Amino acid sequence: MAVLVEELITSDILKPARYLGNEHLAVHKPWDKATVRWVLTYPEVYEVGASNLGHIILYNILNAQPDQLCDRSYLPGPDLGAKLRQTQTPLFAVESKRSLREFDILGFSLSYELGATNILEMLDLAGIPLTWHQRQKAEKNQSFTPSSYSYPFIFAGGQTATSNPEPYTDFFDFIVLGDGEELLPEIGLVLAEGKTTGLSREELLLDLAQIPGVYVPQFYEMGENGAVKPLRADVPEKIIRRVATPIPAYSIGLVPYVETVHDRLTIEIRRGCTRGCRFCQPGMLTRPARDVEPEKVVEAIEAGMRETGYNEFSLLSLSCSDYLSLPAVGMEIKNRLKNENITLSLPSQRVDRFDKNIANILGGTRQGSLTFAPEAGTQRMRDIVNKGLTNDELLRGIKTAWEQGWDKIKLYFMIGLPGETDADVIGIAETVKWLQRECRGKGRRPLSFNLTISNFTPKPHTPFQWHSVSTAEFERKQELLRQEFRRIRNLKVNFTDIRLSAMEDFVGRGDRSLGKVLRRAWELGAGMDSWYDSVETAFDAWGKAIAEAGLDWKYRKVETGEAVRSWGFPAEGNAESQSGDWELGNGDEDKQMSYLDLPLPWDHIDTGIEKKWLQEDLKRALEAAIVPDCSFDGCSHCGVCSPDFGHNIVIEPPAIPEFGGNFVPNTTKVQRLRVWFGKQGDIALVSHLDLMRLFDRVVRRAGLPVAFSGGFHPHPRIAVASALSLGSTSSGEIVDFELTQPMNVEDFRRQLVSQLPSDLPIYQVEEINLKAPAANQAMEAAEYLLTISTPGEVATATWQAWIEEILARTEILVEHTTKSGKQQIINLRDRLFTIELLQTDMSLSETHTILRYQGSCRHDGVILRPEQILSILEIVAGQEFHILHIHRNRLVLGT
Repeated sequence: MAVLVEELITSDILKPARYLGNEHLAVHKPWDKATVRWVLTYPEVYEVGASNLGHIILYNILNAQPDQLCDRSYLPGPDLGAKLRQTQTPLFAVESKRSLREFDILGFSLSYELGATNILEMLDLAGIPLTWHQRQKAEKNQSFTPSSYSYPFIFAGGQTATSNPEPYTDFFDFIVLGDGEELLPEIGLVLAEGKTTGLSREELLLDLAQIPGVYVPQFYEMGENGAVKPLRADVPEKIIRRVATPIPAYSIGLVPYVETVHDRLTIEIRRGCTRGCRFCQPGMLTRPARDVEPEKVVEAIEAGMRETGYNEFSLLSLSCSDYLSLPAVGMEIKNRLKNENITLSLPSQRVDRFDKNIANILGGTRQGSLTFAPEAGTQRMRDIVNKGLTNDELLRGIKTAWEQGWDKIKLYFMIGLPGETDADVIGIAETVKWLQRECRGKGRRPLSFNLTISNFTPKPHTPFQWHSVSTAEFERKQELLRQEFRRIRNLKVNFTDIRLSAMEDFVGRGDRSLGKVLRRAWELGAGMDSWYDSVETAFDAWGKAIAEAGLDWKYRKVETGEAVRSWGFPAEGNAESQSGDWELGNGDEDKQMSYLDLPLPWDHIDTGIEKKWLQEDLKRALEAAIVPDCSFDGCSHCGVCSPDFGHNIVIEPPAIPEFGGNFVPNTTKVQRLRVWFGKQGDIALVSHLDLMRLFDRVVRRAGLPVAFSGGFHPHPRIAVASALSLGSTSSGEIVDFELTQPMNVEDFRRQLVSQLPSDLPIYQVEEINLKAPAANQAMEAAEYLLTISTPGEVATATWQAWIEEILARTEILVEHTTKSGKQQIINLRDRLFTIELLQTDMSLSETHTILRYQGSCRHDGVILRPEQILSILEIVAGQEFHILHIHRNRLVLGT
């Protein structure tokens, strides 16, 4: 029997604050006033989904539409998922706590080939049929009423969905291709009109199919030759990828309580990449490149830092270094916010563009990590993949980083690239040794590297989409590198699991026949996280699903490197390939090129790049010919630049402002304010560490002049007196703030309250002498209200007798385990000051009792915890007790 969602979100599950839905800047629109109700459903745990920039942008855009609302849902943790199944409670949207079935449309982000199993898990938890055919059949079997459908429309978007949607077509009513900023509002308008006019599910989908960028799989079929063709004349033969202009203002939103994967403000500075790396699917699927105006970036960062309270921001692009305004924008923000202890981080950068200007804007008071992706270990291989990076540029970038103080650098390489020889593989190790030799100096630590060695996985819509490598060859090359790396010091290396890469390839370049594999793999427990929990279990589940579908012969081709022949490239490890003298053809070039003309499962997706150009670029790769970046050099004639997709937008960079100086923490303390506050409602499910992070962001948003500590990692002088256990409420918490300038107490209170959640009420603010002990040092006792249950009927007189016996004793000894693991005997009676019975409620099955007690709560660790009251009761009464709720009334400070 289903229960209220709120009853399932309790302190006994991991990070319950994931599911509260009341984060700062969350949008809550009235349900009854919305015509179209969306849920953006991210098929990953909250910490990943809530910090995803695309998720935040689309959430903000949809909630900006009149008569529409957008809620959110995430893959629940295993503990909450089990609770949902046990109670038959459907998966819900985090803000409204409504079942996903109550919404009109559910959008899933599909950004990874193996992520579809998590989508099936979420649909199943929501009680929604997994396939579009099942949902449509249910619609026809039920009486249809205008503006009402049996199930929401289910769609997917994201890089994987855009690149090759075919393996996932069984599950989605439609798929959106490309950028969603303009596309999703258009879909909302069509859905609103369809509800108003009473269109059937199929009729509404036909209307959606007319929107450029919307692919409705049920109106298409796969032919015997693998090509996907329309089943009817009124849908387009090819579905175009949508392109939108980035709007940084929509990136500001959703400040989670819990620490997320990207726990910072993220602003997009450039969308698209025209570098033309031949292995890179994102670069091919996001053309043309579009710079964001520097003024808009600066305005968004400054406004975003004020509105969110973050102490770190990141600038996002596929190639941040190709945003020519990066040094100017970074320095401008660094100067404007230099007194705020703000840090800038960047994703993986182009090592050839890394210089002192970029080094100067990175980090803050703490130096962040640096990540570069040379991809290959030799110049020859970098030319084959069109990396556009010379050895001189690689050395200059690494040496600049080393000279600017970085001793540890992350590098990404790939193995299994087309035309790769053993010499190229060993070249990765040689490159590392060469860079370390060149970066040595007196008084400096040796340069250390953290390497990730990935197995190249061919991707649709890239020149290398016809290439394949056997798993045996990957194993051989990994072992070759392991032998080489053993002789290198100051090096950490991570290798990607070969089986995971093979499965990504199998699904990523698959067709509609894989739908049954995905479903069966999910049934066998192959969620995406299972690859990290147990590779063996996940691989076995996928392997069994493939075999049951009768497609093991097809997977074996992937394992043996026969999935799509790499025409013109000699077999990896072949003696001929060792010389590097290789070219297209073994005497029959026409036959080989005709093979490249065979239909591919994704040919009906119009990304703007012509298939002929990809074939020609593959030939250029065979010749190790470089294609210049068309954002800064001549046109490469890929076919993207057109009225449908637009053109490259490269903005001339402004002058770099003069450096205004590094952040110097203001450690001056002129005033201490003590605040008494409560933890009520949902905030009781926010952990102590998350509460400290919340206070940090609140004081930043409120503009309060809080002092900083000194040292290498300055932090605001905010001291909560005592941590409260997760799930406990309180009306007696204390926190001290030390300020760099005096403030009127009432002004401080007003500014603080304006940024706090309503479940963190402020009861009192008082100025305290700076020389007085801090609250956490002055604590002596804490007073609690405990709601306790015990089996059966227990009379009030019995409870009173137990309490009297407790108070009469001088010793109540229990064994205690210290943090170091040592066992010691402690006298709990010494720590108990008072205890009294407030209320007793009896029933046949159990008795609920409210006790009030005051016990020791000292900074030196002499504490009487609420759980220890149960130990005292069990010793005295000789029966079992359970705590139902803990409420801290107050903390008692010494004079």
